[in-house]
Amino acid sequence: MDSISSQNKPEKQAALPSKEQMDWQDLELGMFCHFGMNTFCDQEWGEGSDSPTVFNPLHLDARQWVSTAKEAGFRYFVLTAKHHDGFCLWPTGTSTYSVASSPWKEGRGDVVKECADACRELGVGFGIYLSPWDRHEPCYADKEAYDNFYALQLQELLTGYGPLTEIWFDGAGSEGRNYDWQRIMDLIRRHQPSAMVFNMGAPTIRWVGNEDGVAPYPCWNTADSARGSMFSEAPSHWLPGTPGWVPAECDVPIRKDRWFWHPQEEHLLLSLEQLMDIYYRSVGHGATLLLNVAPDNRGLLPEADVQRLLEFGKEIGRRFGKALAVTAGTGELVELEMPAAAVIDHAEIMEDIAYGERVEEYVLEAYSNGAWLELKRGSAIGHKKIDAFPPVCVKKIRLRVPVATASPKIRRLAVYYCGESSK
Repeated sequence: MDSISSQNKPEKQAALPSKEQMDWQDLELGMFCHFGMNTFCDQEWGEGSDSPTVFNPLHLDARQWVSTAKEAGFRYFVLTAKHHDGFCLWPTGTSTYSVASSPWKEGRGDVVKECADACRELGVGFGIYLSPWDRHEPCYADKEAYDNFYALQLQELLTGYGPLTEIWFDGAGSEGRNYDWQRIMDLIRRHQPSAMVFNMGAPTIRWVGNEDGVAPYPCWNTADSARGSMFSEAPSHWLPGTPGWVPAECDVPIRKDRWFWHPQEEHLLLSLEQLMDIYYRSVGHGATLLLNVAPDNRGLLPEADVQRLLEFGKEIGRRFGKALAVTAGTGELVELEMPAAAVIDHAEIMEDIAYGERVEEYVLEAYSNGAWLELKRGSAIGHKKIDAFPPVCVKKIRLRVPVATASPKIRRLAVYYCGESSK
């Protein structure tokens, strides 16, 4: 699946994750939900001039969104509370450009609340996306005035909807703009100290740098910076004191290049094979996958998208739901004895990241036909590394770590037979 890259591990290799970061990394799968004015205007980026009267999702069912995510095995859910057009999916006190000015529920609806309630009811983590760039708000041109405006919007979301798993800051449209990140971070630390902060300010998680849903290999959990947006190669400028441990999140829409719903575009749905390839190259590279599934103008996830998402979750479960054998261990050699000789074609390795990333080179070997056979070798393991290889009948396997910064702590070494060709 992978070969060792020449990419060097960053200097902050001694960094350790917080408990909140470890809990977030264990979530592995999140569902992004782009919904708003664009859904009703057949566009990706509105200019902030569309009338709130077009926003009227007569059958909106946030529970359908969240329950579908949960059934597919996704453990957190992130809603675009405000996209670049500035339209707010909650009745904000900062602007009339919101659901309160729409005909939906006669102006008394709150999409953010309905999503937060559904997540809480179903045991799914809830996150919010709040675009810093605002194409509607007149005071955007006045930095101080807009910083005040944005802080008030953020405070409403931080204090009105219960615990948040993640706060998603999009750098698109803000190239060259410097927001009051210290103030923003102070608000988050005061009201939602356990929430992950995405890529801007003093982030605790970072953008992987593309919208394809894939992480490079190796994808170390330590970083000093990350790309700020799709429209610039410039890094996002992080505040002093940003933690050294900043794991990557991979975002991608389930319909190719379409974050919002558009009519007659089911043909853009990614295939199950494409989604599984994304899974191997995101979760399987130690990152977290945030897959966007967009509700339509009814306020429902389209049936075809629901079925593809459920197929994806079912296939992950088929391949990795039950290991043939599993162990854990410490040191440069961890051996796994099979209950009986069996055919395997996948291995899953996890470090105990509470101790950081210690493994810098590993070799996976199988004892077959009286000799040790090399199956895979790599560099980073981190939270999780999934390796696929041609089927082989084995009695035992072993993980050798020839290069490490300290004694390796292997949280999990598991093997599977998936019946698929090598990835």
